[in-house]
Amino acid sequence: MRYRKLGNTGLKVSELGFGTIPILSGQVPVLPEYFSPDTDTAVAIMRKAYEFGCNFYDTAIPEEYGDAEYKLGEFVKTVDRNSVIISDKARFYGGGDIYREVLRSIENLGTKPDIYFVHQVDDSNADEVFGRGGALDALYDLKKEGKIGFTGIASHYYTVMYRAATDPRVDIIQGSGNILERGMLDRIRKEAAFRGKGIILNKVYAAGLLIGPFTIAELIGGVLEYPFSCALLGIGTFEQCEMAFSREFDPIHFEFEEVLERLRKGFEPLYKGFETPKKGSGISHKGFEPIGCDRCEKCVCPYGHEIHTSFRQYNYFNLGKEYWAAGKLKMNIEETWQDCRNCDEKSCMTECGRHLYVPGEIERIYELLQAFG
Repeated sequence: MRYRKLGNTGLKVSELGFGTIPILSGQVPVLPEYFSPDTDTAVAIMRKAYEFGCNFYDTAIPEEYGDAEYKLGEFVKTVDRNSVIISDKARFYGGGDIYREVLRSIENLGTKPDIYFVHQVDDSNADEVFGRGGALDALYDLKKEGKIGFTGIASHYYTVMYRAATDPRVDIIQGSGNILERGMLDRIRKEAAFRGKGIILNKVYAAGLLIGPFTIAELIGGVLEYPFSCALLGIGTFEQCEMAFSREFDPIHFEFEEVLERLRKGFEPLYKGFETPKKGSGISHKGFEPIGCDRCEKCVCPYGHEIHTSFRQYNYFNLGKEYWAAGKLKMNIEETWQDCRNCDEKSCMTECGRHLYVPGEIERIYELLQAFG
């Protein structure tokens, strides 16, 4: 196992870290599989990762990750506490709420978290999080009180991550990226503001959906060229643990078009019952045509629609999460489609590094959902 600096914290973290969602008991909608190991098995899986050299373990409060926080606490009892780095997080944005959750997490874990993140920060709640008396102020105070080691912001949005990078109260930033959704990683690599921060990367496997068209070695190797501190991998079985942590991976560079071509070839049609799929629906008897969006998030919509999110859910729909992704898309795709048809500005295309014709792609998504029913 190789190790990298965690920003300016003075800590070194294993290049690959243990994401605890898959060891919870029960179900969460973001997972393609459910493992539900009991506590003893979950602890043994975490121990196996530790023996391979993993020293970074990430979890969240029970309302988000079920009993994973408790199981991580049991694991910590079996190792030298100083040899592991524990990160925790909660989806609360006010200072009082996050302060309460940190104290509860300390009790659940049986130890103080080395890092605590405000989870799922986006543009709708960022002003509260970063503002006076918000969650970040509370984490900063908890750090000074010695109840946590370092402060963190976790987000899927570049605007939020950049705001965190320029805020001296923030030590560590957690964001998502993989060989398909690499746009934010490319932006982070170029932006000097991120260089003093620890960067934790999640969604390397895209919730498991890229496994199949790509091997584990390709998915891990494909992100190693980026300047993150630790890449989190969701681990739920001994087999997954061994595949991820038992050896070092060589960096692999994939051109973006290579990734899209592998996705084109790697999937059979989801709806074989359609004899004549609608033109432009993305459904065919030869697989599907992925939308070539890398989620750089530069496609600012004058109507406020998250175009990159619609593109992501379309690709996820065709990669095997059809019902989950369809539900997300149906929430606003008709409004997005209507606004896109009526928009004269087309400002979303001005900064698109992939030169996508956004209205055509939105129509394709709309037609797919019409066919899906």
